Amino acid sequence: MLTNKGKYGLKAMLHLAGMEKGQPALVADIARNNNIPKKFLDAILSELRNAGMVQSKKGKGGGYVLARPAHEIRVGQIVRTLDGPLAPIRCASHNYYRSCDDCDEENCPVRLMMYEVRNAISRVLDDRTLAEMRTLSSIERDELIYHI
Repeated sequence: MLTNKGKYGLKAMLHLAGMEKGQPALVADIARNNNIPKKFLDAILSELRNAGMVQSKKGKGGGYVLARPAHEIRVGQIVRTLDGPLAPIRCASHNYYRSCDDCDEENCPVRLMMYEVRNAISRVLDDRTLAEMRTLSSIERDELIYHI
C-alpha cells in the first residue's frame, strides 16, 4: 500500500512538474497547495534530493525544482525512493529480496502470487512518467476509476 509519505511525494513532484522550467517552488507553497504538512514535506523533499530527483536552491528566489525533466522520471522511481520495495513481501522483491525462513520459495504459492502482484504494480508504475501522470485526462481518470 502506498504510504502518506509516498502519496505526498508524488503530489510534490507533480507540483514541481507543473512549474515553469527552472522556476523554483517554495516548500510552504507546495505544502499549502497540496494539503501536506510542511515539516513532513521538508523530510520528503530531502529524500528526493538525496536520490537526485529534485534540486534545491537557497536564498532569495530559491526553492525546489526537478533535477531532470518530468518525462525522464518514472513514477516507480519516486515510490521506491520514498516507500521502498513494491513487492508485498520481501521474497518477491527484485531490488530488496530477502529469503523466507518458513517456506520452500521455489514452490511457495504465497510467494508466487505476491511475485505476480509485484510485477503488475511495477508494470504500471514503471511504465508511467511523471509527465504522463500529470497529463492524465479526465476521460482516462474516469476509465481507471470505473475499472476498480
